Amino acid sequence: MTSSVTPTRFIGCDVGKRSITVFDSQTQRSFVVANTASALRTFAKRLDACCLVICEATGGYEARLLASLVAAKVPAHRAGTLGKSDKIDAKGLSRYGAERQTRLVRWQARDESRISLQTLVLTRNDLVKSRTAFQNRLAAPQSQAARPHLKAVSAKLNAEIAKIEAKIGELERNSQPLRQALEILTGIVSIGATTASALLALMPELGTLNRRQVASLGGLAPHPNQSGEQERYRRTRGGRSAVKDALFMAALSASRYHPTLSLLYQRLIQRGKKQIVALAAVRRKLLVIANAKLRDAMAV
Repeated sequence: MTSSVTPTRFIGCDVGKRSITVFDSQTQRSFVVANTASALRTFAKRLDACCLVICEATGGYEARLLASLVAAKVPAHRAGTLGKSDKIDAKGLSRYGAERQTRLVRWQARDESRISLQTLVLTRNDLVKSRTAFQNRLAAPQSQAARPHLKAVSAKLNAEIAKIEAKIGELERNSQPLRQALEILTGIVSIGATTASALLALMPELGTLNRRQVASLGGLAPHPNQSGEQERYRRTRGGRSAVKDALFMAALSASRYHPTLSLLYQRLIQRGKKQIVALAAVRRKLLVIANAKLRDAMAV
């Protein structure tokens, strides 16, 4: 969903825990704003609807900034991780906004149930990664000395993961919008309850995007990969890696059982595409389908 006002001023915000470095395309100058609610309210009031503010996702430290912008009715876009090796600075974010402003999804206020769901899903994901690491250590040949401790930690992680999953289930049952969205998503062949919860948590914009926007935001848009005159496999990069991870098992299932995506997968394999490339295409199609289903339901 885009604003009816065409932006003419692009504000890049490099968000940190305690402060935010801001670059203003109008003045071509940078300045620093404290990452506090009062300072950000003052900052947002100085902007108008002709501005487009761009920031990266920084583990939640951008939340106060986005809330202040929504309250002031200033258009904003929160990008996924745009650079893997070097963090894009405020000036780079401003330039990114100017170059792509017609395609960037404007940030919208989210309801409390979505925010809680995201927190629970991300915490569950972190605990599952930790559990896998400890289980791998437990399976190592020379783990005998630490085995009792590793077993104890693994058991504790299992218990906490179960508690979080129970909270996720309770939250979804008590929220009518979440229940409806989950029913729609799990109606798609190969998308189960866990994947559906992850999509709703990690991509709250789902259902408000076009197909290009959803693929880009989900980190599943193919980008050219050329070296001189040699054309290589296109690569997906940027976006939200957690969304790609959440769709992996669903894509494996869809490559076998989805009535149309299984045909797409086989067609790509027969054309000589690598399995990982074919699965990326299936993941992208699944995300596009999920977005379209939710968008159509919201339009009714």
